[in-house]
Amino acid sequence: MTIYLISRHEGALAWMRTQGLAGAVPVRHLDPAWLAPGDIVAGNLPLHLAAEASVRGARFLHLALDLPEVLRGHPLGGRDLAALGARLEEYRVLRLDP
Repeated sequence: MTIYLISRHEGALAWMRTQGLAGAVPVRHLDPAWLAPGDIVAGNLPLHLAAEASVRGARFLHLALDLPEVLRGHPLGGRDLAALGARLEEYRVLRLDP
């Protein structure tokens, strides 16, 4: 089993490492071909990649954060994320074909 931390932001990666995801592989972009059943993907993904992770049997832990508008676009550290109530929420995403 591999744990992938998905983020372009160092603060987000630092915070996720404090959430029991030690030994995780940090990546800026996820290639779904890497995923195997039982893998964990934590961070933020576009919906189509989150759906692909679910199809491949991986768990998706979304980095949820209720960020005030005034802080958007500002770099946040791990302590900032903790103070703002960051959390990992598990989702299974299903793509509906037309």
